[in-house]
Amino acid sequence: MTYALALDLTNDPAHWADYDRYHTAVWPEIEAGIRAAGITGMTIYRLENRLFMLMDTDETFSFEQKAQMDAENDTVQAWETLMATYQQAIPGGHPGEKWRLLQPVYRLGGG
Repeated sequence: MTYALALDLTNDPAHWADYDRYHTAVWPEIEAGIRAAGITGMTIYRLENRLFMLMDTDETFSFEQKAQMDAENDTVQAWETLMATYQQAIPGGHPGEKWRLLQPVYRLGGG
C-alpha cells in the first residue's frame, strides 16, 4: 500500500536547510525502526516549507503499530523532538497531529 502525507516546516528558510541536511543522513536507528514497522520505501519531497511524503508499506504495517513502536523507542523520541523544532502543524489537524494523511483524488493506470 502507498500512503501520501503532508507536513509543514516553520517559515524559516534556515530551518528548511537544516531539515534537508538531517535527512541526507538519517540516523540508522530511525531507518531500522521505519523498516521494522513494515515500511518498505519512503520519499520526502519539499516545496519551500511544505513537505510531502510517499510511504510504501507491506501487509504488516499499521499506523497504530508504528505509533506504539515509536513511543517505546528512545532514539525515535529523540529524533522526533529534534525534528519538532523545524516542523509546524498544517491547519485543520487534530491537536498534536504532525504528518497528515492525504486522500487520493485521482490515479492513472492500474491499481
